[in-house]
This record gives sequence, structure tokens and C-alpha cells, in this order.
Amino acid sequence: MIRMGPQAGRPTSASSNAGDATEDQEALDLAADWADISQGLRKDLGQQVHSQWIKPIQLGSFCKETGTLDLFLPTDFSANWVQDRFHDRLSLAWKIARSEVKNVRIQVHPGRRKLADIDLRAASAPANDTSPRGAAGVLGSIGDQGFTSSVGLDPSLTFGAFVTGTTNVLACNAAERMASAQKPQFSPLYLKASTGQGKTHLLHAIGHAYLQVNPRARIFYCSAERFMVEFVQALRQNEMIEFKARLRGFDLLLVDDIQFIIGKASAQEELLYTIDALLAEGKRLVFAADRAPQALDGVEQRLLSRLSMGLVADMQPADIELRRSILESKLTRFAPLEVPGDVIEFLARTINRNVRELVGGLNKLIAYAQLTGQEVSLQLAEEQLTDILSANRRRITIDEIQRTVCQFYRVDRSEMSSKRRARAVVRPRQVAMYLSKVLTPRSYPEIGRKFGGRDHSTVIHAVRLIEDLRKRDADMDGDVRSLLRQLES
Repeated sequence: MIRMGPQAGRPTSASSNAGDATEDQEALDLAADWADISQGLRKDLGQQVHSQWIKPIQLGSFCKETGTLDLFLPTDFSANWVQDRFHDRLSLAWKIARSEVKNVRIQVHPGRRKLADIDLRAASAPANDTSPRGAAGVLGSIGDQGFTSSVGLDPSLTFGAFVTGTTNVLACNAAERMASAQKPQFSPLYLKASTGQGKTHLLHAIGHAYLQVNPRARIFYCSAERFMVEFVQALRQNEMIEFKARLRGFDLLLVDDIQFIIGKASAQEELLYTIDALLAEGKRLVFAADRAPQALDGVEQRLLSRLSMGLVADMQPADIELRRSILESKLTRFAPLEVPGDVIEFLARTINRNVRELVGGLNKLIAYAQLTGQEVSLQLAEEQLTDILSANRRRITIDEIQRTVCQFYRVDRSEMSSKRRARAVVRPRQVAMYLSKVLTPRSYPEIGRKFGGRDHSTVIHAVRLIEDLRKRDADMDGDVRSLLRQLES
């Protein structure tokens, strides 16, 4: 094992000199690799993100037997943040630089937690703020785990990085209005969306945008679960007065996953009083949850009325157009690597449960291609994303497709198997064949049998014809898109 960092022990016997020299050289090689990796990440992530999260990383030990490399960070907060946001990127970079690195482990630097927590909180306060609500006031802490300001915001989650479509445009516009310099027309803003649809992204984006128009703003971002931890800790340490003073001193309150405050009567009461106090002072409040306020079981009625008194913006699951746009926006990070259009279409169509899985699938596919030197292809996507694709694939049957197409074009179901050649019948039949090939794993002969025992060449002709018509005929493309939405919903 190669020892680096503050815990590295050094042999003292003369017989270990050769081993020392080898370890020293290997340590220098690792340090040189890290310098190259860090420099590359600075270019990819930008100076500000790199300085805040990557630069503080220190090399730990590397175990040749397991291929595990330790990276140290000064605090639990920074270690967890880098683990969540940058672990895959760091792992990929190290595996490219050194094939023997199989696993990257991110940990808190031994013996540095308490000191670094104090440094981090002090660094988060405005340098020229000497008021009681400066570094020792609002941004101070309860014990070793305190409230944070902009330090808690992910620098990559901005409005510029948020892709809008018909399913989320209302929520995005409302979020931008909440972050603008003008007084918002509604408060609180309540973002409702299922897992992985972008509500947390919008919370962070609001915080970043508000700091742009009000650099001295005091912002509190946390999950409802973290709110509970802070509340209980203050209660146990008899610091409720300080807790309330700090919480109500913020200009913008961002609380994620509010559904997890269910059943906590004392915390609900404190949150209710905080909402009333902040609203009375014209402060801004944004909440996010996976269900509407009225669906929060176990929440006091007074708190429910506060949560729903502003604007409840519903974010629907991303449709095929939005999923496609999100993938295309992410591709800019991987230039000059090319991802064929059929792969993007395949991912957008098949990974439809949530955006987080969609982006994760793209990242996994590209990482595999880069590590193995293979080209990104449809076959590679099908082979490497089996688990994600299986979890997302809803089994659509040819019978279901035929029924939906017949309803759409208002033709009798029997026409799918008839021998009639009238255009009003043939075109819907061809569309149904095309959709059967796109949405099911059935072969051409199997599809032909479901359409009155037709030959596989007839199905091939229908599929190619509809593909061509979609490129030339906007009406046909619109019909197919509408049918796809109905079948995939």
C-alpha cells in the first residue's frame, strides 16, 4: 500500500530504504497524475467550482491489492457533497490516468473535521458583514453542524442549465419570478414533482439567481429532514432562541422534500411560526415535495394552508420532446465525443421514468465508451444499460397499439387485419405497424402475423414508408408524436 497524507507512517530501519524510494516515487507519480486531473477538472467545471470543491481534496493512501485510492476532504459536508456530485467524474478521470485504480473512496480528512467546519462557516459569511447576523450570527451554527448560506447551493444547478418544456415551463417561470429583483406576486412558491423531475434543481437555481440580484442576501437551503435535525439539536442543547433568531434572519428560505416533516408536531409548529414571521417581513419562501400540499398526511391544517396559500406549481414527468432536449443539452459536456442521433432517440424514448435516470444512463454509457475505447452505438446502449432500460420499459402490446391507432383515425379495429386497400385504411394500418416495431421487441414476421398474417416484407415497407413520411410531412409527424405520447403515458 502506498502511504500518503498526514497518516503515512515511515519505516526507520536501513533495510527499508529501497522500499522507501519505491513508495516515494509512486507517491510522486500519483501526485503528478492528480495535478493533471485537477487541472482538467478546473477547465471542465470552471475556476469557482474547482476552487470550492476540487482544490481542497488531498490524496490519501492507495492500496494496490484492492485498487482503492482514498481522497480526503476537510469536512463531512464537503466530503458528502463531492461524493454526491463529482464521484463518478473523479473515478473516471483516475481510471483513465491509471488503469490500476479500480475504486475512488472519498472521506473526511482525519483529525480535521471540527477545525474545517469552523473555517467553512466563516468563509461563507460576507467579508464586510460585521452585523450580528454576519459570520457569528445567522451563518453561525448549533454545535458543529450549522446553517449554511450559498455554500449549500450546487454551483451546477442554475437556470441556465435547466431545460424547459411544456411539462415544466410554469414551474420554471414561477421560480425565475421568485428569484427576480421585483417583489414576487406570490409567496410561498410550492414546487410539486415526482422524484427526479427537477424540483431540487429549481430550488438551487432560485438561490443562485437571487444572489445575483442581491449579493448580500442570506439564504437557507435544506431538506425537511435536515430542518428536523437542526431543530432537535437546538432543543437538546437549549438553544431554541438562537435557532429561531437565525432561521428568521434569512431573506430566502428553500426547503426540499417537505413531505418528510410529516408527523413532527413540534417541528411543524416552529416551521409554521417561521413562515408567518418571514411572510410578515416580505421574505421569500420556496418549498418542494413529491405531492401536493393537500396530500401531505399528518400535517397540521394551519401549516397546509400556509404551504398552499401562494402558488402550487405542478411539474409533470418530462415528455419525449423534453427528454430529447435534455440529452442534447448534456452532450455539450462530452465534446468532441459524438453520440449518434438514434442513440439519443432510443434513450429519450425508453428511459422515461425520471430525468435523473435519463442523465445517469447517458453518463454511464459515455463513461463505458471512453474507458473501453468503443464507439457509442445503439447496440452498446442496449448492452450496457440493461438494468435502467428494464426498469423503465412499460410493456406495450401490439393489440394496444392497434386499438389506439383505430381510435385516433376513427377506423374499425377489424381493418388492421383486413385486405382492403383504401387509403383511409392502409395508412392507419401502416402507422400501427411502424409503432409496433418502434415500441415492442417483436420481429417483422411476428408483427405481420398480428396484422392478418401479412408477410414480413410488407411490415418492412410500412416502417420505412412512415419513417420517410415523418421527415417530409409535418402532419404525419404530428400524428405519430401524438400517438407515441398516448401509448407511453
